[in-house]
Amino acid sequence: MLQSVKELYGLKLAAVDGEIGHVKDFYFDDQNWAVRYVVVDTGSWLTGRLVLLSPHAFPNLDQRAEALPVNLRKAQIQDSPSIGTHETVTRQFEEHYYRSYGWPVYWEGGQMWGLSGDPLAALPQSPVPAVRKAHEPRADRHLQSTKEVTGHHLEAVDGPIGRVANFHLNPRSWALEELVVETGHWRAGEQMLVPTSKVERIDFLEKKVVVKLTKAALERL
Repeated sequence: MLQSVKELYGLKLAAVDGEIGHVKDFYFDDQNWAVRYVVVDTGSWLTGRLVLLSPHAFPNLDQRAEALPVNLRKAQIQDSPSIGTHETVTRQFEEHYYRSYGWPVYWEGGQMWGLSGDPLAALPQSPVPAVRKAHEPRADRHLQSTKEVTGHHLEAVDGPIGRVANFHLNPRSWALEELVVETGHWRAGEQMLVPTSKVERIDFLEKKVVVKLTKAALERL
């Protein structure tokens, strides 16, 4: 069953040895719509830095729970590679981040999570540090914020549809599978579910999401 991203915002996060804050945002890869990081609001615990948790750290994702369990200790999170709150998440940062936890990197292997379509199935029995091959170029990932994309216009081949209001997340693969779109006057304010597989691109300058379908085709989904 898909889960509402909006209903996950504000949910408490519980590490092995105590609460660490709550869900603030999600960073997703705009090439395959996989959520790569949960952005954590730690309150006064770790101020001045952006705290990111990979889906590898979550044994489950249940929006009905009082708190989401995180399979890490607070010290591990505190000692992980840090990044400023307004800095870009680069591939260099990700390499250090994944190596610090001993998780397999998601950009090698060809599947959504490297060698698997499931972040938990991708974990090795004995964590092996990720090492980038020397000949591979450094490349920043296409990471975007669900909160920032919320409100973007959705545009079909033949005109505007409405605005992105929410996302539906697959709790197993951590893929954003659907956009929840408020259609405004076009369909009397109804909501429409648009598969992310139909999205051609996200235009961040014009704040719009472009789909490769006509309005009539979207109505038939």
